[in-house]
Amino acid sequence: MAETDPRKPGDEAPPGTPGTGENLCRTCGGTGKVADASCPECKGTGKVTTGIGGA
Repeated sequence: MAETDPRKPGDEAPPGTPGTGENLCRTCGGTGKVADASCPECKGTGKVTTGIGGA
């Protein structure tokens, strides 16, 4: 991913993509932390962008 790419490692698509929505990060369960460190999948936000409704 390029530096201008707004995606986090756990995102399936860039934010705002039709057919996607914000979801809780599966790695940290939405806490933003894993073992007292920032979650690497959501970059500490607790949220990732995923496909919804079979998208």
